[in-house]
Amino acid sequence: MRTALTIAGSDSSGGAGIQADIKTMSAHGIFAMSAVTALTAQNTTGVTDILESTPSFLANQLDAVFTDIFPDAVKIGMVSSAELITVIADKLTQYGARHIVVDPVMVATSGSKLLRDDAIGVLTERLLPLAEVLTPNIPEAEILADMKIESPADMETAARAISEKYGCAVLCKGGHDLNDANDLLWKDGAGRWFKGRRIDNPNTHGTGCTLSSAIASNLAKGMDLEAAVEGAKAYISGALAAMLDLGKGRGPMNHLFDLKSSYIEEANV
Repeated sequence: MRTALTIAGSDSSGGAGIQADIKTMSAHGIFAMSAVTALTAQNTTGVTDILESTPSFLANQLDAVFTDIFPDAVKIGMVSSAELITVIADKLTQYGARHIVVDPVMVATSGSKLLRDDAIGVLTERLLPLAEVLTPNIPEAEILADMKIESPADMETAARAISEKYGCAVLCKGGHDLNDANDLLWKDGAGRWFKGRRIDNPNTHGTGCTLSSAIASNLAKGMDLEAAVEGAKAYISGALAAMLDLGKGRGPMNHLFDLKSSYIEEANV
């Protein structure tokens, strides 16, 4: 069985963070492992509190994983402090981690800020250059490219600039009322658009976490990056189309929409 590691924060409501990552990896037939960067008190309406892991405890988690079950891919999500980002970069370099997918989480879907200002510099200097692919949304791509993005052409300009600056592929995600459901992959000096199916579902909590974890899962299986992205987008469409409706705000998707099991059938009787 192929393996993948998620390095991210915990979402107490289960729709995003390591909970979404583990569900997504499991749905792809991948053995999922985790290193928790922070505990969050959050639900579909927002984040109310964050309790960070200490740098030494995060380092110990990473050592425990890499020295025993070496991951075939690594997904990195919410990391809010410079100290924790430094630990992650050091450990990934130390162990020669492969197939690193970085979702540069800066702002939650609900609008809550998840990355401190002083951590952005360390993120860009230490972590992003280690990635095989970055998966920023529009606001994050604007920060990384230092420009406004108001059109598909702007997405191409930003993705190219980010890719050239950090030496990795970039999947610039649509949404935020711009080119909704269509994502741009910039790789090796060229761009490819991935058209998405527009699904009228307001429950999009954790879509960024889920997409990056699906890409990491596919890379762990040995897919090339374009196939990994294409498969991940199809998975997101299926999870959204299942129309799960939980919570009072932007609810989660059904990560296990395609899982068929007698245990699931019994639970839904």
